[in-house]
Amino acid sequence: MLIVLRRALSQYSSLQGPDGHWPGGYSGILFILPLMIFALHVTQSMNDVLSKEHIREICRYIYNIQNEDGGWGTHTLGSSSMFGTCINYATLRLLGEVFDRENVALSRGRAWILSHGSATAAPQWAKIYLSVIGAYDWSGNNAIIPELWMIPHFLPIHPGRFWCFCRMVYMPMAYIYGKKFVGPITSTILEIRKEIYNIPYNEINWSKARNSCAKEDLIYPPSWLQSIALAYLNKIVEPVSNCWPMTKLRERAMNNLMEHIHYEDENSNYVGLCPINKALNMICCWIEKPNSEEFRHHLPRIHDFLWLSEDGMKAKVYVGCHSWETALIVQAFCATGLTEECCSTLQKAHEFLKNAQVTKNLPDYKSYYRERTKGSWTLTNGENLWPIADTLAESLKAVLLLSKINPELVGDPIKEERMYDAIDCLLSYAIWNKDGTLSSAECKRTTSLVEFINPSESFRNIIVDYPYPECTSSLIQALILFKTICPMYRQEKIDKIIKDGASFIEKTQQKDGSWYGSWAVCFTYATFFAVKGLVAAGRTYQNSLSIRKACNFLLLKQLTTGGWGENYLSCQIEEYVDSGKPHAVNTAMAMLALIYAGQIEIDPTPVYRAAKELINMQMENGEFPQQEIVGNFNSSLFFNYPNYRNLFPIWALGEFRRRLLAK
Repeated sequence: MLIVLRRALSQYSSLQGPDGHWPGGYSGILFILPLMIFALHVTQSMNDVLSKEHIREICRYIYNIQNEDGGWGTHTLGSSSMFGTCINYATLRLLGEVFDRENVALSRGRAWILSHGSATAAPQWAKIYLSVIGAYDWSGNNAIIPELWMIPHFLPIHPGRFWCFCRMVYMPMAYIYGKKFVGPITSTILEIRKEIYNIPYNEINWSKARNSCAKEDLIYPPSWLQSIALAYLNKIVEPVSNCWPMTKLRERAMNNLMEHIHYEDENSNYVGLCPINKALNMICCWIEKPNSEEFRHHLPRIHDFLWLSEDGMKAKVYVGCHSWETALIVQAFCATGLTEECCSTLQKAHEFLKNAQVTKNLPDYKSYYRERTKGSWTLTNGENLWPIADTLAESLKAVLLLSKINPELVGDPIKEERMYDAIDCLLSYAIWNKDGTLSSAECKRTTSLVEFINPSESFRNIIVDYPYPECTSSLIQALILFKTICPMYRQEKIDKIIKDGASFIEKTQQKDGSWYGSWAVCFTYATFFAVKGLVAAGRTYQNSLSIRKACNFLLLKQLTTGGWGENYLSCQIEEYVDSGKPHAVNTAMAMLALIYAGQIEIDPTPVYRAAKELINMQMENGEFPQQEIVGNFNSSLFFNYPNYRNLFPIWALGEFRRRLLAK
């Protein structure tokens, strides 16, 4: 085992970037790249940003991820959807691909669209995308009311109370909808209009198409209450808003939206919270003033989201996951007990994390519905100034672990002031949630009842930033580790949050002993985090029924080979789906959960079998194989965390070896 670990650590250290993080293709969602191409097309900037080589590699990627039935999915693991097929088909056409008899792939893509109801059956986001380029009429869209941002903030339906990813996407969507913006109607756009509909474009009943959605995309059908609300917006509110004197209110609302959009752009250095709002904001800047300085700032940042790999050029789902993965990698390396052998790697990672910490609050942030940023970590390198709550907790854990190692080996520890800033920021999120829990990015700001206004058929639970057991686990672990260094700092509040957070984790455990995971696949992931949090809070196999139930759940799911393999469909149907074959990441997570839970002391055989499975999976170069991707976003979208395949097996085998040596 020592040979396996040393080989893995050596190879993995060689992949570290010059700044201390591990780069990777953080990709898998298939509606990001098309939106960027659409944004470049409507702003007539394609040639300013993309070379012929870029376009060739982007087309190669889109062809490579086409499904056998001719369509494209919403993500690389998914079956064909109207969303994925329409926008990827249109992207190929905008990039110069010709629809003719020789292009079999485009012919098959068009056939899929027409045989499944045509583009009139596209879901809401696809309708908006296509409307922007002029391939779908704006009258066929449900209204996105800009005036909603003008209602009193204390109301639970004010968008400022929504989950940040929801509000930052629908903000520019509302502006674009309010303007009914359409890009240049080129000959290619006219051809697309002919190719993706079953009847002539000018004969389509757009009012009927408004609520049409293909069954492949209708994952979360609208409730009767939502249908009534949408009908009211479409038939009463929107027509009235376009009549004088209500047009004055619409104008004020649009100016208000642009003020917020500029604030987001400037304070995120034009990469945005995510690539969706970045591309939409870029279009908004163009609508307001073509070729403005603000618009020109957007263009070079497109390249931050492009990633070239063996199957072509794709778009990352975020500007990067630098801090998140680096924090986990540090913990994995520390778990091996071989820190002296990889001290230079840890020193570079340590410097990266210290440099990535956000050291300031945004100006007038409360007026823009933002929260404290000082002391936080973002998912990436800190540049976009958007804190992610569990990244903050895991990054703090990593730097605190390194502070306990000789600084001659791993560098100087984080400054005391910066450590307190991190704790204060973390506590601010947990205190606002009032129950010792942690949400994904900010705190829970509104009631779950407002989910009825979710306008998307493809994504659920996008309005509220709920607390999650895996995020709460990271919170508990970070606070307990901090207490070992500074036991008296905000002691009373920290102790209460730990107690309440552990109680929340126990309450969210399912009857079979598992936890549902919202940020990776799925029950294996959440159960690993939940167990680790409960153990940090003092639960053991002997004194905790939750721990024992979790172990029983994992043992029941262990394959005969000794590994674990969970399919991504678990996230969608909310029941464990066994893939039937071992997966290195699932196996490592389950193995770690059993080790931390104390199952290894009760019966070590399952953990031995899991370790053997991981050892046999290691490749000749020391890495572990890239298998089915395990990243999950909002129970709906699946993507690749590029470093999971190596960091979690290293972590599991390292922890296992340390336990053996301790015996």
